Amino acid sequence: MNFNKIRSFCRVFRIGLGIALIIAGLVTGIVWFYLGLLPLLAGLLNFCPLCIISKKCDLPNNEETETKEA
Repeated sequence: MNFNKIRSFCRVFRIGLGIALIIAGLVTGIVWFYLGLLPLLAGLLNFCPLCIISKKCDLPNNEETETKEA
Protein backbone atom coordinates (compact mmCIF):
# COMPACT_ATOMS: atom_id res chain seq x y z
CA MET A 1 0.00 0.00 0.00
CA ASN A 2 1.32 3.42 -0.96
CA PHE A 3 1.21 5.88 1.93
CA ASN A 4 2.48 8.89 -0.04
CA LYS A 5 -1.04 10.15 -0.58
CA ILE A 6 -0.64 13.92 -0.81
CA ARG A 7 0.12 15.67 -4.08
CA SER A 8 3.05 18.09 -3.96
CA PHE A 9 0.82 21.19 -4.19
CA CYS A 10 -1.45 19.93 -1.41
CA ARG A 11 1.55 19.16 0.75
CA VAL A 12 2.92 22.70 0.49
CA PHE A 13 -0.58 24.15 1.00
CA ARG A 14 -1.17 22.08 4.14
CA ILE A 15 2.17 23.04 5.65
CA GLY A 16 1.52 26.72 4.97
CA LEU A 17 -2.02 26.54 6.30
CA GLY A 18 -0.88 24.74 9.45
CA ILE A 19 1.84 27.31 10.16
CA ALA A 20 -0.57 30.20 9.50
CA LEU A 21 -3.19 28.77 11.87
CA ILE A 22 -0.65 28.17 14.63
CA ILE A 23 0.70 31.72 14.28
CA ALA A 24 -2.86 33.07 14.38
CA GLY A 25 -3.41 31.09 17.58
CA LEU A 26 -0.28 32.51 19.16
CA VAL A 27 -1.20 36.08 18.20
CA THR A 28 -4.89 35.98 19.14
CA GLY A 29 -4.71 33.54 22.03
CA ILE A 30 -7.62 31.52 20.63
CA VAL A 31 -6.91 27.88 21.38
CA TRP A 32 -8.89 26.56 18.38
CA PHE A 33 -6.20 27.79 16.00
CA TYR A 34 -3.86 25.16 17.42
CA LEU A 35 -5.80 22.66 15.32
CA GLY A 36 -3.38 23.90 12.66
CA LEU A 37 -1.18 21.07 13.91
CA LEU A 38 -3.33 18.62 11.96
CA PRO A 39 -2.66 20.01 8.44
CA LEU A 40 0.94 20.77 9.43
CA LEU A 41 1.59 17.17 10.47
CA ALA A 42 -0.25 15.83 7.43
CA GLY A 43 1.97 17.94 5.18
CA LEU A 44 5.21 17.15 6.98
CA LEU A 45 4.52 13.42 7.18
CA ASN A 46 3.15 13.33 3.61
CA PHE A 47 0.22 11.31 4.90
CA CYS A 48 -3.45 12.19 5.18
CA PRO A 49 -5.93 9.77 6.73
CA LEU A 50 -8.86 11.56 5.07
CA CYS A 51 -7.34 10.88 1.66
CA ILE A 52 -7.15 7.18 2.43
CA ILE A 53 -10.76 7.09 3.62
CA SER A 54 -12.21 9.12 0.74
CA LYS A 55 -9.80 7.74 -1.91
CA LYS A 56 -10.04 11.08 -3.74
CA CYS A 57 -6.43 12.08 -3.20
CA ASP A 58 -4.89 8.87 -4.50
CA LEU A 59 -1.79 9.31 -6.56
CA PRO A 60 -1.44 6.90 -9.47
CA ASN A 61 0.75 3.91 -8.67
CA ASN A 62 3.79 3.26 -10.82
CA GLU A 63 2.33 -0.07 -11.93
CA GLU A 64 -0.89 1.56 -13.13
CA THR A 65 0.90 4.24 -15.15
CA GLU A 66 3.20 1.66 -16.74
CA THR A 67 0.28 -0.50 -17.87
CA LYS A 68 -1.60 2.50 -19.28
CA GLU A 69 1.43 3.61 -21.28
CA ALA A 70 2.01 0.13 -22.75
